[in-house]
Amino acid sequence: MKTIITYGTFDLFHIGHVNLLSRAKALGDRLIVAVSTDEFNLQKGKTTLVPFEHRAAVVASCRYVDQVIAEVSWEQKEKDIRQFGVDVFVIGDDWQGKFDDLKAFCEVLYLPRTRNISSSSIKQAMQVLAQLDKELR
Repeated sequence: MKTIITYGTFDLFHIGHVNLLSRAKALGDRLIVAVSTDEFNLQKGKTTLVPFEHRAAVVASCRYVDQVIAEVSWEQKEKDIRQFGVDVFVIGDDWQGKFDDLKAFCEVLYLPRTRNISSSSIKQAMQVLAQLDKELR
């Protein structure tokens, strides 16, 4: 059995997330997804609109996902790879080269992101719309 793992915040779940999970699952038999906790996101300087428990539940409901775990630190990746017998670590290509140190434990793949979509761009669009709404009142 070939085990794949990926990590992410998965805020405002969108087609880019679906594409990543679909492509990751196609690489093996079992897909584990580590969803960043709210506390870990704060350490990274990120805030989410959707709380961790909800994001984890949404990811778990995706048909490509076999298991969801919490991501609580940068350092846990090596431990997770060993603990779950991971064969392939997958992440978006916006992280290209950042996790090459994990190649000592498993294959590392950087998958292309879905063009023109991201949680950050959705949040920015929401801010612009909110500002326009204020100005038009």
